[in-house]
Amino acid sequence: MSIYKQRVREFERILQSPVINLKELRSLCFNGIPDDSYAFRSLCWKLLLGYLPENRAKWKSTLQSKRECYQQLLDEMITPPGELEKNQCLDHPLSEGPESSWSNYFKDNEVLLQIDKDVRRLCPDISFFQQPTEYPCEIVVNSQNNERRLHKRVAPSQLSSANVERKGLGMTKINLVLKRSAQTYEAMDEGCEAHWEVVERILFIYAKLNPGQSYVQGMNEIIGPIYYVFASDPDPEFKKYAEADCFFCFTSVMSEIRDFFIKTLDESESGIKGMMAKLLTLLKEKDIDVWQRLRDQELFPQYYSFRWITLLLSQEFPLPDVVRIWDSLFADEHRYNFLIKVCCAMIVLLREELLEGDFGTNVKMLQNFPSMDVNQVLLKATQL
Repeated sequence: MSIYKQRVREFERILQSPVINLKELRSLCFNGIPDDSYAFRSLCWKLLLGYLPENRAKWKSTLQSKRECYQQLLDEMITPPGELEKNQCLDHPLSEGPESSWSNYFKDNEVLLQIDKDVRRLCPDISFFQQPTEYPCEIVVNSQNNERRLHKRVAPSQLSSANVERKGLGMTKINLVLKRSAQTYEAMDEGCEAHWEVVERILFIYAKLNPGQSYVQGMNEIIGPIYYVFASDPDPEFKKYAEADCFFCFTSVMSEIRDFFIKTLDESESGIKGMMAKLLTLLKEKDIDVWQRLRDQELFPQYYSFRWITLLLSQEFPLPDVVRIWDSLFADEHRYNFLIKVCCAMIVLLREELLEGDFGTNVKMLQNFPSMDVNQVLLKATQL
């Protein structure tokens, strides 16, 4: 029997157990989850992120409860004020009071404008997000006058606004030097919706539920791979509810990395500066020559590793490689310590080039990480 088939059988054995052995599952997932027609990755990520309980007997009730909860959020949060108050005269579109649903509606549009702009460029190296979902949200795509289609709320004909910059949040204060193209996606006709429209809805609801953090540019890069995995699930039942499942798993990930996005926590151990300091400490320990070279050139980690860490490397590798890296990140109990090891491995693997290059050459190389076998990077990370 091939090693691959052995691994598949191991996954089947663990995932079919009445009670999932999470320690065993983590160990297996850390070395990569099989692709092909198996629904392993979608299911494993739900378990690793705590969305599904270890007891299989509770899966059905848990999923039903969570999905009903999400449906309620959809009903409440993407309904225009006019529809909520058809039989009431308590509010008016020109009202500016803090309790005015119309006032909040227009404030939400400021956040929605940035979300819409970002999701229209999500993962342009693959066509997935431009394609129609097999399970469009009925209350949205069939709504009268398209009043629930979020992108309609920020269409140029309805809203004229400059780009939004969230105050006090570290992410928008840094030039991310994004490698992706500026291509934007088009919305679909009535009755259909593209995957990017679904992602837009999830991010909007997340922003509404987390007003202190709201939406920060870059969150679209975090949610993209999660939604891609769930919406590609070969099991129709899971694929049908990819939106709801993705919302809760994305929320789980953000609860763990939210400190990366909050400027006031930059200096904390779990903040972005604390994480970059850990990377430098590890690099000094594992390759002092490269550490010294970067130090002499004053090539500080914020020039390159801010994006690596904050976006969990989603911008540095093609989507299939990102998904493979996240198998290991989600499987590792101290997953964001392992993230630092992966970042350190990326630098160490460029050792010769960095020792020879000047500041300009090196900063360009680190900001535009060269193509590399992701398995080589992960192997090096586990050796550190």
